[in-house]
Amino acid sequence: MARDPYQELGVSRTASADDIRKAFRKLAKANHPDTNPDNKAAEERFKQVSAAFDIVGDEAKRKKFDAGEIDADGRETHPGFAGGPWGHSGGQPGGGFGGGRRGPGAGGPGGATFEGADLGDILGEMFGGGRGQRGGAAGGFGGFSQRGGDVRAKVEVEIEDAIRGGKRRIAFSDGRTIDVTIPKGAQKGQTLRLKGQGSPGRAGPGDAFIEIAFAPHPVFRREGETLVMDVPVTVYDAVLGGKVEAPTPDGPVTLTVPKGANSGARLRLKGRGLVNAQGQRGDLFARLVVTLPETPDKDLEGFAETWRKKRPYTPPRRKG
Repeated sequence: MARDPYQELGVSRTASADDIRKAFRKLAKANHPDTNPDNKAAEERFKQVSAAFDIVGDEAKRKKFDAGEIDADGRETHPGFAGGPWGHSGGQPGGGFGGGRRGPGAGGPGGATFEGADLGDILGEMFGGGRGQRGGAAGGFGGFSQRGGDVRAKVEVEIEDAIRGGKRRIAFSDGRTIDVTIPKGAQKGQTLRLKGQGSPGRAGPGDAFIEIAFAPHPVFRREGETLVMDVPVTVYDAVLGGKVEAPTPDGPVTLTVPKGANSGARLRLKGRGLVNAQGQRGDLFARLVVTLPETPDKDLEGFAETWRKKRPYTPPRRKG
């Protein structure tokens, strides 16, 4: 007969369901065969704590065990019936996990089938596995077939690739590289799932989850789905009006600078911004920056000096 399940898990008989679950999670993680390959002691310990949790981790079975209606192997304790003085029904010695459902057809020799929902859920959360059976002499650690773990990474994409789509190559810590297709209209924070590109496992590889981030851009700044860029203009274009070439994510365009334009004025380029979650393009705003020549100009200085004396003015203070 198995040991008292409370003792196996190291909890008291008055422990809450949450405390029992936490204790099992800790012990299962430490002794799971996937993390202790070829360690028979850990394998046996994993089986013991799994069997214990199958009893006291299930509310109905726990009540029966506490009332003495089943033993630590999950067998009924009525004399002459399963778990009584004559052993389980059929007169064969044994027992096992999952209320005595052990043997051929229940996980294979040495294997077991667990019926408690919490047991499968916890192991699935911890090891990325699912319910299943792995029959055969070497099969069966709690009857679970382990899928490889999922991997996560973040990729920075250029604004142009977020709009038009593109490809990026990502290197993982295990040395693998994969090519990621960036969809058109990609959103910041969007997560791409690449099925079967995760870590390998006995039941197949896990998945790769790639989070999209936007790389800093030398020209464009993001304001939601709107883009903003600074466009330098000459003094004479600002005063007289003119034409300037400006970049956009879709290629260069020609802007018309209005007469008397000031620094900070914005020109709207409709539908040249980012793509929103509904697939619609936002706008691009060109912020004009009046720029003096890098080399001092004597004529410009003379004109400015004369103008300052004849027509002084105070620029209005801009709010914000």
